[in-house]
Amino acid sequence: MTRFPIGSARAAFERTLCYNILMNNPALTLPQPFIDEMQSLLGEDFSSFIKSYEEPYTKALRLNTRRIDIVDRARMSRISTGSDTPEMVSWCSSACYYEGDKPGKSVLHDLGAYYIQEPSAMLPATLLDINGSGQKVLDLCAAPGGKTTQIADLMNGRGLLVANEIIPGRATTLSENIERMGVENAVVVNARPHDLAGRFCAYFDRILVDAPCSGEGMFRKHPEAAGEWSMENVRICAARQDMILDDAADMLAEGGRIVYSTCTFSKEENEGAVQRFVSRHPDFAILDMYHIYPHTHRGEGHFAAVLERIDTVNTAGGFTKPAKPNRLTRENQKLLDDFLQSTLSPDCRYRHRAEDVPERLMLFGDSLYIVPDVMPDIKGLKVLRAGLKLGAFKKARFEPDHALSHALSYSDALYAVNLDSESTEAKKYITGMTLSCDANIKGWCLVCVDHLGLGWGKAAGGVIKNHYPRGLRR
Repeated sequence: MTRFPIGSARAAFERTLCYNILMNNPALTLPQPFIDEMQSLLGEDFSSFIKSYEEPYTKALRLNTRRIDIVDRARMSRISTGSDTPEMVSWCSSACYYEGDKPGKSVLHDLGAYYIQEPSAMLPATLLDINGSGQKVLDLCAAPGGKTTQIADLMNGRGLLVANEIIPGRATTLSENIERMGVENAVVVNARPHDLAGRFCAYFDRILVDAPCSGEGMFRKHPEAAGEWSMENVRICAARQDMILDDAADMLAEGGRIVYSTCTFSKEENEGAVQRFVSRHPDFAILDMYHIYPHTHRGEGHFAAVLERIDTVNTAGGFTKPAKPNRLTRENQKLLDDFLQSTLSPDCRYRHRAEDVPERLMLFGDSLYIVPDVMPDIKGLKVLRAGLKLGAFKKARFEPDHALSHALSYSDALYAVNLDSESTEAKKYITGMTLSCDANIKGWCLVCVDHLGLGWGKAAGGVIKNHYPRGLRR
């Protein structure tokens, strides 16, 4: 690619183009060093790149394929986007573009029918080669959860998904999104990558490293990020990325795969980080690298590289113990059995697991979880979620958790009410108001929207008392 001299006519044209575009978008001020770097990187493509800032940023949503049957996806796409023929995201078969703000305001978003996600960010998870065979997968820098929940869709509830976030507040958001999307096989932890590497030596089959970066690819979506950019921050990010990748290498099993991704254009953080990594780790090979630019694809800026371990890994000194199941007391077992038999259908898979595979039940204080197929020892880690939370033992009763409702559908419950997503009743329910029901219904009742579980209610005398969490009401 040609780099035009500063004094050339082409360079003068591009400076004028930058000025005109940025004048039309006063919220965005691109730093001159960034402009110079991109002109050097893209050469003749720079004009097309800079003109892309005249366009609005792209919006997309990804359907929750574990909850929405394949024959119902067209209808759900139409409801959520408002279009009969939404444009699909080419690198993610369950995702489509939309315009406006409707999807985020719908009750369908509250119940986890879809995840609003930047389309380019959907690429890395597809490169992990998830095969649904029960793999052990780590999302090392997971918040807010878009890529984690996409991985969960690909895993289809099988195997183990560890989602880590080092910043406590972001880890809480990650856990909440995993709950909203009804993910059943995820363990959410709040730890430094180096601490995880010390206990998960050569353990995971797949690792996603969506690394903290300088965020250049998000300037169109988040103009304020351009004001925080500097070459010094690029260098700081690159050094941090090197350390995170080294920790990931320690945790990858023989024959495993790391997908490294960023939302930046910086060569130092992208190809440079990958090349530095393989120079430090000759037992890895680069399988492929991908760039998404806003002037070449319908999405914001993104980079992804696929790295595979090709040599035997030395596991000396590293061993990950399985978790020890803890048995319920006789009293708690009876409370759980009473709940399962009075609330969940005999065909509900979670009832089957709780009744037939008791080693999958794990108690944390008063909270009861169904843990993933493969469950490592997590003692000593700060764990926010350990699989699917069934509920909690209260005084003389077992109370279902909100997370369980988001993993269920209408047919999973013995007593359920179904509301239309656009109905007044659905909107009333998420504000905390009561619902009416058949007077014969008594006890725990699953409240559904379009046959997907949204929350719980307690029915008596033809009225369903609302148990939608107060912190989620709106």
